[in-house]
Amino acid sequence: MWLVAQLPFSVQLGTGKFLGWLSYHLARGRRHVCEVNLRLCFPELSESEHRNLVKRTFAANGIGFIEIAIAWCAKPGRYQSRVAIHGLENIEEALKEGKGILLLGCHLSCFEIAGFLFSQVGELNVTYRANDKNPLFDAFMFNGRARLYSGVFERKDIRGAMRCLKQNRMLWYAPDQDYGAQHSVFAPFFGIPAATITAGSRFAAFNDSPVLFFTHYRRPDNSGYDLYFSKLDEQYPSGDDERDGEIINRLMEKAIRKQPEQYLWLHKRFKTSPPGQDRKPYQK
Repeated sequence: MWLVAQLPFSVQLGTGKFLGWLSYHLARGRRHVCEVNLRLCFPELSESEHRNLVKRTFAANGIGFIEIAIAWCAKPGRYQSRVAIHGLENIEEALKEGKGILLLGCHLSCFEIAGFLFSQVGELNVTYRANDKNPLFDAFMFNGRARLYSGVFERKDIRGAMRCLKQNRMLWYAPDQDYGAQHSVFAPFFGIPAATITAGSRFAAFNDSPVLFFTHYRRPDNSGYDLYFSKLDEQYPSGDDERDGEIINRLMEKAIRKQPEQYLWLHKRFKTSPPGQDRKPYQK
């Protein structure tokens, strides 16, 4: 990964596309997950459109893997000319309240390089899920992020994350992973009830922190990146976990539809069944 991070940008992109092509043909289990997700969420697509979107998704995620190497290993100055940041005034306005900022977002494939690029102009604190199965990679991941962010909090370190908000700092949290029914509500995601984490509501309510939505896209011509910090149109948290789940899923769905191939469709987003249902969408 360190060696890849030293290559010219055009070579890095080509390597990422090749990894995506290779994964599409060899990682059949993940391809099946991707196909199921896209069929569920975009039923209007024809068979050829669906197949094309699956291939584009693997290409985008292959590039995303290379961007992880860049974020954790490369020198930041090389890439600053490739990013445009929109909505910095929203961050400045929210920080004036002195209550920190909860930055909500979703796992678009360039999320690691987005944080890497923003960390050169502003402070970020992040949450993450430890890789218990591979301590070496877990250490590599933590160290790669620790060089970019003031605080790196494992998802169970609730106190650390809340302390960050109390200190009027910005906490980045992505609530779009399926961690099971516990501490989740079922809210529509592309019209399908999905287990939706409620921790975002608790983070925001803890210090009455203002909430912004963070989206980040690789430009269609792969020339660079656009980062957006947007205000929410609805009251969040609302005091109702199910309502909050609907709000955040609606925001994420809108963000994903702009460039759907850049979302992490390789994750089993619908693996947890709502009460009374026994759906198994990924079962072959």
